[in-house]
Amino acid sequence: MQINVIQKYAGWVLLAGLAAAALVWAFRPRPLSVDAGTVSVARFEQTIEQDGRLRVQNRFTITAPTAAELERPVLKVGDPVTAAQVVATLTPVAPQMLDARTRSVLLERVGSAQAARASALAQLQRQQAALARAQLDFERAQKLASENFVSASARDQAALNLQEQQKALEAAQAQAHVAEHALSEARAALAASQGRSDPADLVAGRWNLKSPVSGRVIKLHLESGGPVNVGQPLLEIADTGQVDAVIDVLSTDATRVKVGAVVRLSLGAGVAPLLGNVARIEPVAFTKVSALGIEEQRVNLIVQVQPSVAQQAVIGDGYRVDASILVSAQDAALLVPAAALLRDGAQWSVFVVDGGRARRRLVQVRERNAELAWVQSGITEGERVVLYPGATLADGQRVQLR
Repeated sequence: MQINVIQKYAGWVLLAGLAAAALVWAFRPRPLSVDAGTVSVARFEQTIEQDGRLRVQNRFTITAPTAAELERPVLKVGDPVTAAQVVATLTPVAPQMLDARTRSVLLERVGSAQAARASALAQLQRQQAALARAQLDFERAQKLASENFVSASARDQAALNLQEQQKALEAAQAQAHVAEHALSEARAALAASQGRSDPADLVAGRWNLKSPVSGRVIKLHLESGGPVNVGQPLLEIADTGQVDAVIDVLSTDATRVKVGAVVRLSLGAGVAPLLGNVARIEPVAFTKVSALGIEEQRVNLIVQVQPSVAQQAVIGDGYRVDASILVSAQDAALLVPAAALLRDGAQWSVFVVDGGRARRRLVQVRERNAELAWVQSGITEGERVVLYPGATLADGQRVQLR
């Protein structure tokens, strides 16, 4: 009888057991899906990441040596030039326009100069005649003195008179030259007010400015012709193949950088990075406001760049670059992804995936950068660590890798 009862309810008991097992399985904690990284041994580099800009090492500014009229430039930014090539042409400044009164004064000045010249020429002719008469008197007195018809004193008087007339003639000739120059000056003043009518005069007054070096035009201060002043910049020329980079870093980071440190400069996708070395660390800091509105003390680093021939074609003055400055390096370092680190009081810890469970383990971090951390103990090569562990992950919790 008892056996029959057990057989009668055995099926129901089995069904109840299966239902209970299904409920337990359905409501048990499921493994947490996580991302994992691998602990590896490789070279570790500590870098400072900042942006900067390229600049040409030697730029030459062509300036106007005098006040003049600049002819319209034929060169454009980017055009190549060679040493001693004419890059700008200056012509004399056009005269100012004169009013009727000033023009009348200039006309009267020309008339006065013409009259003075006529008077000087007449005086010159008079002195020439006086000199000829003195020459005849001297010859006559010399002949008569040789025949004892006149005294020696009369002959000497005639000689002195001849010398006096010669000096008077020289003075008259100089006065005629003065009158000629005064007339030319008056005519030039009047002609300047009328402008140039002969194109040959304009060509003769040109001043060609030549490039001191071979390079490219990197800036045009004036793109059209017009008047320029003394020392006014006209254009800039430089060799864009010889560039350096200016990178501003925090003053606290600048103390970690050494002269000669390797720098990697990135120009963007599709362009091979440039390599350089820190040539100079400027000793003076300056204040710069960050994007968050915080005042920062920054220092400029000057990086010497040696681009290849292919890279020279894609770089230019003022180009933005992303710089990675090498501060320190260590070969054969034990590396852990920086995303796996968790602050554990004054120490660091990671979650190691062990047998499907996350095990928390303390590690000793020597240095770290944006991607990797160099650890000295607490973990071994090849182990898998949880990346970006959240606050819900606990020691011993079951996990599964995505």
